[in-house]
Amino acid sequence: MRSMPVLETERLIVRPFTLDDLNDVHRILDIELADADFGTEGAQALNERREWLRWTTLNYAQLAKLYQPPYGERAVVLKDTHELIGAVGYVPCLNLFGQLASSTPMHFTSTEFGLYWAIAPAHQRRRHATEAARAMVAYALEQLKLGRIVATTTYDNVASIGVMRKLGMRIETNPFPDPPWLQVVGVLETR
Repeated sequence: MRSMPVLETERLIVRPFTLDDLNDVHRILDIELADADFGTEGAQALNERREWLRWTTLNYAQLAKLYQPPYGERAVVLKDTHELIGAVGYVPCLNLFGQLASSTPMHFTSTEFGLYWAIAPAHQRRRHATEAARAMVAYALEQLKLGRIVATTTYDNVASIGVMRKLGMRIETNPFPDPPWLQVVGVLETR
């Protein structure tokens, strides 16, 4: 079994969520960032977020037992105060590049390894998203030995596009408006 360890940066701890994080993660993802497009159906009620959090915490061990990638969100916590300020994680992204100009038409789809982040508005513009995402990229490249990571967002999410650039990602735009979360794609390749 291979579990993803807690990651530490200069200012942050990236750790698994616990059930005790419910109120904080609900406040951040479903209230403060309610209008953000995460590729889901929108903000969740507290009971829905509780189910998601339970599934998320159970998922860590189940994926590790199956020797699968550590998909799912992790808590982003300030080192000095232990305040939960956001989430970062890995997501499978099916067939991203069938819509992009650089795509080669394929008859089959494949899964891309996606990177996700969301930081509470009070902590944005302080490089926390970049710092947390950089730790996740380093783990993916060094420990998981990935050759490619992608991140996606909307045309107007200038902050996320900036994080992609700071991570060294090549930025591609999708000529199609849907799905909204796939309008801009950052690609980081090591090969």
